[in-house]
Amino acid sequence: MKKVIIVASQFPPNNLTAVHRSRYFAMHLEKFGWKSKVISVEPSYYEETLDYEIEALVPPDVEVIRTKAISSRLSRIFGIGDISLRALWCQYRTLCKIVKREKVDLLFITIPPNYSALLGPLIFKKFKTPYVIDYQDPWVYSWYGSKIPFSKAWFSYHLGCLLEPIVLRHVSLITSVAPSYYAETLKRYPWISDIPRAAMPLGAEKKDFQYLEKYPRPPYLFDPHDGCFHFVYAGSMFTYTVQALLKGFLIFKKSHPHIAQKVKFHFIGTSGLYIDSAASRTKQMTERYDISDAVCEYPTRIPYIDVLNHLKHASAVIIFGSQEPHYTPSKVFQAVLSRRPIMALLYAKSTAVDVLKASNAGIVVTFDEKKPENTFIDEICVALYSIINSVYSPEKVNWEAFNAYSAEAMTEKLACAFDDLLKGEKREH
Repeated sequence: MKKVIIVASQFPPNNLTAVHRSRYFAMHLEKFGWKSKVISVEPSYYEETLDYEIEALVPPDVEVIRTKAISSRLSRIFGIGDISLRALWCQYRTLCKIVKREKVDLLFITIPPNYSALLGPLIFKKFKTPYVIDYQDPWVYSWYGSKIPFSKAWFSYHLGCLLEPIVLRHVSLITSVAPSYYAETLKRYPWISDIPRAAMPLGAEKKDFQYLEKYPRPPYLFDPHDGCFHFVYAGSMFTYTVQALLKGFLIFKKSHPHIAQKVKFHFIGTSGLYIDSAASRTKQMTERYDISDAVCEYPTRIPYIDVLNHLKHASAVIIFGSQEPHYTPSKVFQAVLSRRPIMALLYAKSTAVDVLKASNAGIVVTFDEKKPENTFIDEICVALYSIINSVYSPEKVNWEAFNAYSAEAMTEKLACAFDDLLKGEKREH
């Protein structure tokens, strides 16, 4: 059987979003002829609050090798916190030992965290082991923070500009959650246009919800039996789409005041942080629109299983998209698997739009640069009324179409790209 090493500096019990892609691939690759081994970091070196229950979602037959890293208490003196940078030397030494000891066909490195990508050219230089770079987010991405001279974001951006072409110089395959995630990379470095590429979204893993069925629990952020209609969103906030939703609700409230008084919006984990002092992202907006009584925000992140549980008990699930064309919300898959009504506010070119429409899994309201904001807001108001007043049945979902986006199907696509690479075939998946 062919062997691939998955470098995932973030892996359970780390509870950041990046852990799920490597977890899913490690769960399913063997079904398609690839034996995987995960290289990660000992949990004691993570700065994030750990979620040990999420480890129960990793099958016992998944081999995980944990390395040491530089303590963040020491590295923070020099302004370094990134786990992939702190673990780089230890992971390199571990990889060298493995590649010397056994035949490794591929090295698969998923980013972020971005500095793990440096292991690719380092191992290639020493052993000629082909490597794959998997983009869960663009590495080099310009935003307002990166334009402030000598800020941390500014240094990270310019360091990425320096390191990314070095990493890609000898890469054998580029993968990502959507083609848009490496589109700008192709523009920056035209010389990588001949390198094989494959895009596959995160995918949907039914076993995550099956775990909840085995270990049920009530939600603790709201009472699903209190007679209110509970919309739930979990994840980071995007000001444009959140503001549009609240403006749409304001119109809805004026038109249907008796219905609106029973509507509650729950925004969970909006800060992306585990600290209780995390600041609210919606307070100013809700006070401005005088709808504070309808919005409950919980800025602190909660454990992954608890997120799924709150989606499962929601009256309806909200999916927010970003104004950035490359952004594809992976949370769309958990939303569909929750078997609850969905209202998605998405950029028109997002691949999530195709997923939801193909599977008939929810109401999608799209926006782009051409659509006037007032039209977008009016469509949101109509969508709110439709979801609140419709009788939902999971049987309306085209599950056969949705299964084409399962984590197993996405892993099969990745394995096919691996196979083509070893055969020397160049095509885009």
